Amino acid sequence: QVQLVESGGGLVQAGGSLRLSCAASGRAFSMYAMGWFRQAPGKEREFVSAITWTGGNTYYADRVKGRFTISRDIAKNTVFLQMNSLNSDDTAVYFCALAPVRKMSVTVTNRRMYDSWGQGTQVTVSS
Repeated sequence: QVQLVESGGGLVQAGGSLRLSCAASGRAFSMYAMGWFRQAPGKEREFVSAITWTGGNTYYADRVKGRFTISRDIAKNTVFLQMNSLNSDDTAVYFCALAPVRKMSVTVTNRRMYDSWGQGTQVTVSS
């Protein structure tokens, strides 16, 4: 069983920055990709960003492209999300997720790619 623990959320003013972290732990597990999703009150959980673990290929939702940067520390099984130029639309609970293997029927932007999820961390941007 894989455990994912997010950290780094909080309250920030519009235009500010936050850096989220997500550490994966547990017994031997494989990692094809890790992703970040977010869910605002009353809305569906949406894709934010993802990174493939071996190749380091990165993917971003259009809404965050140019403002957010995803990265990983392979030795620590940790993924990061650097969020800059935050605005009120970024307010949400942010979840990290792990895809142990590649599923050919979906892409890394799809929730169904991921088997394990963290508990979420709240990001609130005040205007």
